Amino acid sequence: MIRPRRTTSSQTHSLKIFLVVLVVLGGLVVGTLLEYAIAHAAAYANATSVTLASTAAVPSSLNAVIDNLRNVIVGLLVALATLFLTVGGVRYILAGGDPGEVEAAKKTLRYAALGYGIAVLAPLLVTILKGIVGA
Repeated sequence: MIRPRRTTSSQTHSLKIFLVVLVVLGGLVVGTLLEYAIAHAAAYANATSVTLASTAAVPSSLNAVIDNLRNVIVGLLVALATLFLTVGGVRYILAGGDPGEVEAAKKTLRYAALGYGIAVLAPLLVTILKGIVGA
């Protein structure tokens, strides 16, 4: 028996485009908010030992260098995780029911969640590093 070909209407196509744009914008907003929250939480945690003015200038101690390094790494991790979240969401929307593509999109979304988890745990890892170094 011959199955009729499925045709996509312009309404379905417009809905997919809208969903892709929504996922991209949502990913950017979530990533920006998480980066902002993590950076400010780390800044408030270190406000007693390092002033904000000294972090912009040349660091005067090993603690300041490690804190600056942590902030850069957290920013990169959040940006990369946001990219993975956006790509995974777009792949999931455009999978069209193909089980292989859906599974690949889910893997990408898992990697994004893992990246956000590592970014959240970065301050703890830096604290452990400070304990090992003795700073």
